Amino acid sequence: MFTGLVEGTGRIESLERRSGGTRLIVNAGHIAAGLREGDSVAVNGCCLTVVLADSDRLCFDVLNETLRRTNLGDIRPSGLVNLERALAANARLGGHFVSGHIDVAAPILTWEPSGPDWVLDVAIPEGGDRYVVEKGSVAIDGISLTVAAVERGQMRIWIIPHTREVTALAERRPGDRVNLEFDILAKYVEKILACRADPPIKGG
Repeated sequence: MFTGLVEGTGRIESLERRSGGTRLIVNAGHIAAGLREGDSVAVNGCCLTVVLADSDRLCFDVLNETLRRTNLGDIRPSGLVNLERALAANARLGGHFVSGHIDVAAPILTWEPSGPDWVLDVAIPEGGDRYVVEKGSVAIDGISLTVAAVERGQMRIWIIPHTREVTALAERRPGDRVNLEFDILAKYVEKILACRADPPIKGG
């Protein structure tokens, strides 16, 4: 489980496609400190398992399904990715509950300054509108953000300069795909309402 409060960025050293899968190597800097094999890290919001931690380098094995459904399939060496270590049980919960399971990668429509701040418009793929509400939460490339406005097929996010400067958003351009994870609470509510007519489970 994560919070969407990105701890920093890492530089891609390599994304090696092999017959047995894909190996992603990230220079994670100080974020790699204390991490070891088997730990979970959100990379652009995708929950990945560390298979090797070597000084400031982290290695991950990435499924073809993950490459297909997320923007990890778009990244190139030297590119930036957002990083967040898994939430500790005694940590403060800022942001919102983020599972690290990406729903879809969607294109940036607008990414431009507006006064001291920045405006980010992202397309909402068909079927995703029902999970996005004004003033609700959404994780974009693993960043917990507040939705400022929703129109048919897109949402608007206001970004403060600090968020742009300390995340991979600094390298993003219109047309780039970003990973979207919709609010998990909205999904549970939808499931409960869909099943409300079903008979309750009887205990043994």
